[in-house]
Amino acid sequence: MRDTITIKINFRGGIISPGDLYNILVAATKTGTRNVSFGLRQQLLITVDKEMEQVFLSALDLLDIEYETNSDEYPNIISSYPAEEVFISKTWLSEGVYKDILDGMDHKPRLKINISDSNQSFTPMLTGNINWVASSSAQHFWHLFIRFPKTNTVYEWTEMLYTNDVAALSHELETMIFQQKELFYDNANAKGEQLFSLIDKTKYNTRTSEKPAALPFFNLPYYEGLNRINNKYWLGVYRRDELFSIDFLKALCMLCLDTKIGQLCSTPWKTIIVKGIEEKDKDKWSRLLEKYNINMRHAANELNFQVEDNSNDALLLKQYLVKQLNNEDTRTFGICIGIKTRKKSEVFSSILIRRKPLIRILGIELFFLYDILCAKDFNPNERTGFVFSKNNLKFVLGEQLRCSVLAFIKQRTGQHQITESNLLPQKEKPKKLMDEQVYQCRHCLSVYDEKLGEPETGIAANTSFELLADDFSCYLCDSPKKDFVKKSKASLGLQAI
Repeated sequence: MRDTITIKINFRGGIISPGDLYNILVAATKTGTRNVSFGLRQQLLITVDKEMEQVFLSALDLLDIEYETNSDEYPNIISSYPAEEVFISKTWLSEGVYKDILDGMDHKPRLKINISDSNQSFTPMLTGNINWVASSSAQHFWHLFIRFPKTNTVYEWTEMLYTNDVAALSHELETMIFQQKELFYDNANAKGEQLFSLIDKTKYNTRTSEKPAALPFFNLPYYEGLNRINNKYWLGVYRRDELFSIDFLKALCMLCLDTKIGQLCSTPWKTIIVKGIEEKDKDKWSRLLEKYNINMRHAANELNFQVEDNSNDALLLKQYLVKQLNNEDTRTFGICIGIKTRKKSEVFSSILIRRKPLIRILGIELFFLYDILCAKDFNPNERTGFVFSKNNLKFVLGEQLRCSVLAFIKQRTGQHQITESNLLPQKEKPKKLMDEQVYQCRHCLSVYDEKLGEPETGIAANTSFELLADDFSCYLCDSPKKDFVKKSKASLGLQAI
């Protein structure tokens, strides 16, 4: 097996200069690399052989390109700009507003920042730590949602902020959170009111929000192909294996420059979008796609999956499940299906497939079971989910996923509302919910239920938490036994993804 490293390059807001991208690709070519990919946070990911690392990094230094190697200390700022003028209409949020905010970010954020139009669901709104959502009624004002780092605690600020202050307050909030980590970092009991009491509001142009932000119901548009909008075209390119040929991307960059297109966009679906293609240039773009044999018509059943970055296991599972859905001719329009194979990864999803090992030997994971979790109302902007089915073997996973999709369709058409009682299999329906106790990991919010045990880790049903070994740890994030908190099922209601 080759020894490789992954270099991450952030393009703020998912906006990429064709000239900069071309130069990066030329540098990557010198290392023998043939393909690159794009990440969930709209960044560029390049995997090179370890022995060629210094060659590539020296080239990036000459180009004055910032990067990270095998790390994500500085997550990319993501935005809904790629959807602007393509999937978004009748909004005050223009290209200039996005760029004013991004240009104003004079620091390298260590927290995840999302900048979103409220009139779209193409890009996730609340997957960041500092989430700005444009007001649908007050021009140039923004709602703010804080998701405290390493927690599932989300707080919506009661004030809205003016566009010109978004960058400055983002910086101050991040500084405050890191200065008082014991209060606001990796603390499930973090309080939004306490954080904002430390902020001097007089420094900023704010307006009290009359009501909470109205987030749209999720509806994923078809995001690939060469499509006409108004008097121009936009191009969306998806690759089944998430790999983009460097030769193709170099040719695409050159065509952008030749046709005076000054930017292209990376999306949270690991695709690229080119906007503003003139009618007179349409044939040039068609010939480019033909030359590199780029398929432009994938099924929606495939396009609405999200998997972790750089995970071949997740991609293989996606391909398996897509085949299962297609075999049953299952409609998945309007839903997002995520796949999680690593403990600490994060994906955007209405329905989440979570893989967990049945056996661990010396750090090696063997034999897997799968849980299916559903977000509240199947809205992927919600941070919690119901357990639909648990401990599935792979051969039944496709049918269980199909059943969860059918539950979504029934919920959407108003046939029933999603509740824990109608999602849990009959044999797992809780009785006397108010009296039952479970133990919840305070980091990832996974739950140990004494009645169920953890068969996947060798813990039989009806095993008391107190009798678990001292070295017991969370199967999802490896937190120790002491970090589990006893809670009633009634108080939880939902189980965190």
